[in-house]
Amino acid sequence: MITEHAPATWIRRPCAVFTANDLDAAGGIVVRGDRIVELVGAGEEPRAPIDEVFDASGLVLLPGLINGHHHFYQTLTRACPPALDKSLFDWLKALYPIWANLTEEAIAVSTRLALAELTLSGCTTASDHHYLFSAALTRAIDVQAEAAEELGVRVVLTRGSMSLSADDGGLPPRSVTEPEDTILGESERLIGQYHDPAPHAMCQIALAPCSPFSATRELMRETARIARAHGVRLHTHLGETRDESDFCEAKFGMRPLDYLEDVDWLADDVWLAHGIHFTPAEIERLGAAGTGVCHCPSSNMVLASGICPVHDLLSAGARVGLGVDGSASNDSSNLMQEVRQALLIGRLRYGAAPVTHQSVLWLATRGSADLLGRPELGELRPGTAADIALFDLDELRFSGHGDPLAALVLCGASRVSDLMIAGEWRVRGGELANVDLNALRHEHRRLAEALVAA
Repeated sequence: MITEHAPATWIRRPCAVFTANDLDAAGGIVVRGDRIVELVGAGEEPRAPIDEVFDASGLVLLPGLINGHHHFYQTLTRACPPALDKSLFDWLKALYPIWANLTEEAIAVSTRLALAELTLSGCTTASDHHYLFSAALTRAIDVQAEAAEELGVRVVLTRGSMSLSADDGGLPPRSVTEPEDTILGESERLIGQYHDPAPHAMCQIALAPCSPFSATRELMRETARIARAHGVRLHTHLGETRDESDFCEAKFGMRPLDYLEDVDWLADDVWLAHGIHFTPAEIERLGAAGTGVCHCPSSNMVLASGICPVHDLLSAGARVGLGVDGSASNDSSNLMQEVRQALLIGRLRYGAAPVTHQSVLWLATRGSADLLGRPELGELRPGTAADIALFDLDELRFSGHGDPLAALVLCGASRVSDLMIAGEWRVRGGELANVDLNALRHEHRRLAEALVAA
């Protein structure tokens, strides 16, 4: 919170700034408490008294990046041999039996590792989609909320679910599905326990049946009813592969977007992961509804799913942000690298001129904030959250650059120099505060090996 007693810190004169809104902050920004209180123009000094100065000369200043879609637990199955070189449905069938053995300890450690990896890449807010529960794993979202609070990372945790097993015509085995009354009861419990509806909240909850091929019509409709009764957002996978379209036509007699509308999900409180396989008419319907789409370029390339029509969606009025997706299909949790991937794959679809380094940085900041319904995040202006990322350009890959902001994307920045979340420094000099990364990596590796061997 902003208080009159909180010290004012001037993050002074970075070598380049991206504000995500065209405001002038060439002289830096002033932070008080957990908010940005002033943008300092080129050649100017702060108007109010300053208590501390952070010298940002030589650093590039951005709003903290926002990850719109992830599966933290999948850090435990990166480059997993049974799932290599497969498209989505076969990839999932190979991994479901492994994921069925997840434990609370595995969720806690994989969440800490994914959040550590994300923050080191410049991410200050992360949304996670966890949809695997079992008799041994009932508190997965609770465990994630505790881990996020420990690391001081802003999160939107989505209570995922699967109720349509292979026995009932879906894709997942029964061992990883749940009864629908359990899903709905847990959804309400988690909203009551963890969802903070206030602006600048550190933890929010959304509801997220996994996909058309793993959730029943009834679950989709009831989940939407509960979400709207409590004022939380809705999230699911949609339009990811042609196999999904074929499934929906065979199972429900309609295309995926028609199914989304049929279950009351074609709305502005919904964001979808992937959003690749939509017709021009469907893109217009998404735009008219204000539905969001999280672009996940690396995952889409790894699984050979296709290319998201980002600019068509934006032109139609849909909201579009950026996500890394799970680390079993990426296979990392580096959001800054995902910005570069969005640039490269976007240019393959639309050409060089329309897809700029500024436009992909916008996707990872303002765009993702829009997906989550968080106007106080994703840009630098007075009143927004003091969530900021600073990158240095001292690595060999940047030597000889002419435009520091363009170099950040084109030359492949991957690790933040300094990172602030809600006014607190979480990374300083490239090192994550209060986390023993060697110990975390060792424990994570042990659990990954045990999971695959189970």
